[in-house]
Amino acid sequence: MLGVILSAIGIYEPFTKWAGCGATVPLTGFGNVLVQGTKEQINKMGWLGILTGPLSSGAVGITAAILSGLVVSLVAKPKSK
Repeated sequence: MLGVILSAIGIYEPFTKWAGCGATVPLTGFGNVLVQGTKEQINKMGWLGILTGPLSSGAVGITAAILSGLVVSLVAKPKSK
């Protein structure tokens, strides 16, 4: 939520320039990606961009998380109690 809030009020972009790669980590960086994608899609498509923006901009991160979870679930063996 912090990434979304800071991006919405315009503070996150200058913060990433100051902090570098540490500001683009998945937790706060993902919120920023969602907000920026939503802004772009609203400019292109109008209010429909609210629905399409977050998914189109965050698709790579979401896909990577799903595939990583799938690979780990196939490789790891659960411990029985």
